[in-house]
Amino acid sequence: MRAVQITATGGPEVLTVADLPEPEPGPGQVLVAVEAAGVNYVDTYRRGGVYPLQLPAVLGSEGAGRVLSAGPGVEGFEPGQPVAWKEGPGSYAERVLVDVAELVPLPDGVDARTAAALLLQGLTAHYLATDTFRVTDGTWALVHAAAGGVGLLLTQVVRLRGGRVLATTSTEEKAEPARAAGAEEVVRYADAATRARGLTGGRGVDVVYDGVGKDTFDDSLSALRPRGLLVVHGGSSGQVPPFDVQRLNAAGSLFLTRPTLASYVQDRAELLARTDELFGWVADGRLDVRIGGTYPLEQARGAHEDLEARRTTGKLLLIP
Repeated sequence: MRAVQITATGGPEVLTVADLPEPEPGPGQVLVAVEAAGVNYVDTYRRGGVYPLQLPAVLGSEGAGRVLSAGPGVEGFEPGQPVAWKEGPGSYAERVLVDVAELVPLPDGVDARTAAALLLQGLTAHYLATDTFRVTDGTWALVHAAAGGVGLLLTQVVRLRGGRVLATTSTEEKAEPARAAGAEEVVRYADAATRARGLTGGRGVDVVYDGVGKDTFDDSLSALRPRGLLVVHGGSSGQVPPFDVQRLNAAGSLFLTRPTLASYVQDRAELLARTDELFGWVADGRLDVRIGGTYPLEQARGAHEDLEARRTTGKLLLIP
């Protein structure tokens, strides 16, 4: 079995393809043939040692494919069944073991590549717009990095819930997919706070969804209305350093949160409720899943380099 493995932490150069023994499913596990694996920023954090792993390790956690076999005690999944998962450690591989609690059956009309591009980032967009901040008719949201995988999906979910989006991108080329996703205006990062106030009569937006982190944090605070919420859901430019919480007071009694998906998918019922809604939006054409690039396992390094350099839009996939 071929898999993308690291034996030391570091830059993209530590990613290598290795031949490893095929895993065997244990109790509560399913062996899946991977048809597509999602490439996510969290993978770069693990590769770089921000999130420690026991080495050597196969990277990746998200993907889609078909069931090969099931371990003892597994019910409801049969060989050949199409499935997807958001948390299957070692998904940059031809085969992966996934806990049955993490497996989501794929409905008709949602193929493996779409599912692998949707699940983790789609679930993130879903909880951000439905629970972290409950977007409703008339909500103004600032979405940073709106041409990225989460950004494009989040922009669409905000619009589906009746909200309006001011988006940021780094280039005009990236602005086009953000507009196509439903953003009312797209600006460069440095202009976001000024434009947020211009669009809202000087008041500021209701919520800022910030997956960039360190470089955009100050402007994100400045873009908010009194009692607005800053949601820092990622750190593609680096993690936000410690800061004086009195700044929240002085800026208008602002709220700040750093959510994680695990807190919003606490059981299988919640996982299936969110994925059912996402798959339904895809099936009826209301949610477009943009795949920004596909790479064979041997080009995993290039996928990480492109992701970290922000050279792409949409979701990147590895294809075993």
